[in-house]
Amino acid sequence: MLKRLPPVFRNFYFVVGTTFLLWMIFLDSNDLINRYRLSAKLRSLENEKEYYQEKIKEVEKDRQELMGTTDLLEKFAREKYLMKKPSEDIFIIEEKD
Repeated sequence: MLKRLPPVFRNFYFVVGTTFLLWMIFLDSNDLINRYRLSAKLRSLENEKEYYQEKIKEVEKDRQELMGTTDLLEKFAREKYLMKKPSEDIFIIEEKD
């Protein structure tokens, strides 16, 4: 039966090497498919990390500005949280795309 196989498939090193590659690609706990998924998730998490670091910088900047004067604190409260004095009315104008 082994005589019918081409000589390359009867080579011990070829058989062991091919078996090793198949094991590493499909069967191992650290196979290529899992490594690809993990690297994609890592890239996604790094992008999220950059986004949140930018947001933290923006919030810190706003905080520094607000702690400076009460006029800016009042302006911020009016613009962001739509706060008003009891005698005022608020009109919100939204633009359509």
